[in-house]
Amino acid sequence: MEQPLAPFSVCNLAAVNLAEMADKETKTVDFEKLKNTVAVGVRMQDNVINATPYFLEENKKQALGERRVGLGVMGLHDLLIYCETEYGSPEGNKLVDQVFETIATTAYKESVELAKEKGSFPFLTGETLEETNRLRQAFINTGFMKKMPEEIRESIVENGIRNSHLLTVAPTGSTGTMVGVSTGLEPYFSFSYFRSGRLGKFIEVKADIVQEYLDRNPEADSSNLPNWFVTAMNLAPEAHADVQCVIQRWIDSSISKTVNAPKGYSVEQVEKVYERLYRGGAKGGTVYVDGSRDSQVLTLKAEENTNEQLSIFEKEDKQHVVLVETITDLRSTDVTIGSEVGNTCPVCRKGKVKEIGGCNTCTNCGAQLKCGL
Repeated sequence: MEQPLAPFSVCNLAAVNLAEMADKETKTVDFEKLKNTVAVGVRMQDNVINATPYFLEENKKQALGERRVGLGVMGLHDLLIYCETEYGSPEGNKLVDQVFETIATTAYKESVELAKEKGSFPFLTGETLEETNRLRQAFINTGFMKKMPEEIRESIVENGIRNSHLLTVAPTGSTGTMVGVSTGLEPYFSFSYFRSGRLGKFIEVKADIVQEYLDRNPEADSSNLPNWFVTAMNLAPEAHADVQCVIQRWIDSSISKTVNAPKGYSVEQVEKVYERLYRGGAKGGTVYVDGSRDSQVLTLKAEENTNEQLSIFEKEDKQHVVLVETITDLRSTDVTIGSEVGNTCPVCRKGKVKEIGGCNTCTNCGAQLKCGL
């Protein structure tokens, strides 16, 4: 859970693509570009609060009263790779701390500027000047705000702040995958892995950043990549936890982060990881022991695939082969294989497509073929 909320509270989320914040020539972070992007993100999300149609009056009152937003990230591991810095290392954590300090201080400064232009969030404004000052003093003396630079705290007392909360780190699983970067603040699970998907039990995913590195470094050995290409399962669980704690210092809400542990990890070892997260200041945490569930979304192998499902990973010239018997069957019947209601399911070719929960779904294999939501 990355976003604890008050009753009827809502929060619109956005994510900065940190992969785009790298200067690939100098192998450094472009901090000015990062600051500009964060400032635009805060203003955009603040506008969304007013543009949103609220179905419940209680939601509207709470949203407009606290003006909470959650600006997060994706592509953190890409940024570290472009900077040739190992995720989870002392050097990596130092750079991560600088990046998230920049994000946090920029977001808060921009929210103060918005307060000057449009007013502070109403829940921070009292009926009298004395009450307003009391509320602002209470705000800057929260645990998180005590860590912020004194100039920001003083400016909030003087001008207020537009948003009660500004930062969170959501998983960005779909959006990060869509733009081809590491998701949320996670390291790459692997640079070639299998992901459970709708078009088959497993879909092979290859990280573009490896090929990009090989193209830029023709002499590099693809089977022996530099240490900054570390993967989630190569990292010690303690390293995962430490990265989360470094980032939590600069996040006013909470964080979605998985601590990956190897098979056979004991209950006592898992307990020690949670204690480490607690001592490090994390607001929550998730420890996942590899193979602890009957099925999992990400795997390094596709050993559970059927032959039909594995066929989607064959070479391109074999992907579109259709059996002659199938063609004959289709031509001799009125069966329509597709994603519309009433069609035969194109995945298992046994079930019928029906609208279930807003999605066109196969009654046999459960594949979600088309969503109307």
